[in-house]
This record gives sequence, C-alpha cells and structure tokens, in this order.
Amino acid sequence: MRETTFYSILCLIQMATPDDEVIIDPLADGIDLSPFVDLLMDAELVKVMHAARQDMEIFYELCDHHVPGPIFDTQVAAMAAGFGDSVGYGGLVKGRLGISLDKGARFTDWSRRPLSDKQLAYALADVTHLRDLFPPLVDELEDSGRLPWVMEEMAPQMDEALYAFDPEDAWQRLKIRNPRKPYLAALRAAAAWREEQAIERDVPRRRVLKDDAIYDLATQKPRTLDALGKLRGIPRGFERSKAAKSLIARINTALDNADDYAPHVPKPMAMPPNLGPRIEMLKTLLRLRTEVHGIAPRLVANARDIDQLAAFADKADVAALKGWRREVFGEDALALLRGDIGLRLDGEHVVADRF
Repeated sequence: MRETTFYSILCLIQMATPDDEVIIDPLADGIDLSPFVDLLMDAELVKVMHAARQDMEIFYELCDHHVPGPIFDTQVAAMAAGFGDSVGYGGLVKGRLGISLDKGARFTDWSRRPLSDKQLAYALADVTHLRDLFPPLVDELEDSGRLPWVMEEMAPQMDEALYAFDPEDAWQRLKIRNPRKPYLAALRAAAAWREEQAIERDVPRRRVLKDDAIYDLATQKPRTLDALGKLRGIPRGFERSKAAKSLIARINTALDNADDYAPHVPKPMAMPPNLGPRIEMLKTLLRLRTEVHGIAPRLVANARDIDQLAAFADKADVAALKGWRREVFGEDALALLRGDIGLRLDGEHVVADRF
C-alpha cells in the first residue's frame, strides 16, 4: 500500500511452490524476512509473478537495493500467447484455467489486522493459480518458439536503473515545456527538492507539491520568498515555512549555475507533416500481422514506434525494426511505406496485398 507514503508498505507476501503454499505477515512483530530475501536473490530459482513491476520495486528495497531474479512475468508471457495487452490476473486465470476469481476482497486494507479467512483465501489464490499457469504457459511458448521473445521483453525489468532513482533525475517524470536552460535548471532543482522532501517525510510527491506547482516554479523562477508566495500553484502560507527557504536556496543555486546544472534534453527530430494517414495504416497493418501470430500488438510496437516508423521509415531507431519484431512486422511496415504493400477491404475484412 502506498496511498499515504512515498515508499510502498509491504503488508502481505503470498508464496507457493509445487508442494507448498504460504502467507507471510511482514508486519508481524519481530519477523525475520531474511529467508524470503534469500529466495528472491537465489539465481537458480525462477520467481513467477503477474505484472511484476510494482512487486519488483518493493523487492528492490527489501533486498538492500539489489534486483531479485530471475523472474517470469505471466502478464508479459500472456501477450505472446494471444491474451492481448496487459491482461489482468483474473482474465488469465479465467482464460487458462476456467476459474472465476472471487473479487470480493480486492480492495481490502491489507495493513489492518486481523485478516479474515476470506481475505487470506483471496490472497493465497494470487499465487496458487500462478503455480498452475506457469508450466503449460512455458511449454506453449517453447513449442511456438516465442519463449525468447518473452524473455527479451522481461529483460528491462532486471535493470537496476529502473528502480535506483536519483532525486536529481526526478525531472524526467515531468513534461519538458521549455527547452531553455534557466527553465530546465529550475525544473530540475524543484523536482529534486520535492523528491528529497517526499523521501525524508515518507509522503507521496503530491503531498509536498503538485506537478503544476513544479511547472510554475520552472516558469516563474522565483528567487525570493515573497515571489514564491505569489505563485498560484504554491499553497497559501508555504512561503513562511522552513521548507520554502530551502526550496528558494535550491532554485537560486540552480539558476546561478544554469549552464552546468540544466539537464541535457535532446532536441526532438522534426516530424514530417501529414503523418496521420501513414500512422493509421501502420496501426492497421500491425493489428493484421499480430492477429495472424496471435500476439498482442504492444509486444511488437508501441505508439512511439509507429510514429517514428511513419516519419523516418528504415532510419527509425525502434525495436520494431530489430530481431524477431522485424520479421513479424518491421519488414512489412517498411514495404507498406514504400508502396509495396496495399490495404484494401474484402467484404468486412481488411486485407494486405503485396505488389
């Protein structure tokens, strides 16, 4: 749970093996989680999770800033097995095992004790069905030659840079609205200050300052407490606080050293005009090709990939033009852009013809 904190509070751990199943209460007084951490860090033991990203963020902290592994994410695997983009756990269990999960305890406050038998049964179902899903799913992916696709897609989740976040890089979570160095320097300073405050107080970022306030600070670049208090996004009276003084000091230092402190933001490549029709045709072709293969379109190309392909064709630096994705879609996408493939309606169906 993390509604009121910066770091997630680990409230419950559910775990199953082919022979055992268990619920661990990490909130129990005096509990030692080191045996569980040893399992997470055991390089010989595959950890199976569904939609693992948030779990991995928690485990990264629990494992003393190490990424546990290896992992197998059944949500990613399901995308290669015909279940569409980001299938939910319940949908996968229903589709594979024919079991409808009871969602009655879904929005439980897992930090409250004691937990009822119904809550515990619901929690345990999160892993007992994974145990049954995993072996046949792997066998199917191996038989179809798609297991390497899935492992390639999971690889980024093992990158420590995904979880080891430096407050000085917090600006990357925000939209760049102005490429000038003073704006970028103030944006970076304000975002880093907010991140440090949120970590120190263990509260969500928005409890310190909302994003709109960070944008106001970057745009207006206040150098005094009085100027700070006049910004619309700043809470009333904030300028009289000790925190406000540290924020203004941070912004002033950043502005005084803007040339060195401002982050380098690559200039976006100029996009050609009238890309809309090409983008829509590429989306249609992507859907046709992925339907043939029974895989989720997002596993092959995301919206940015499509935009880049439409604009720069074979010069686009996108995953869709590399490896197995190029075989499934990339080559045909380039052929479409060259005019070697055309789309037409055949009754109610869209057909791709190669000329």
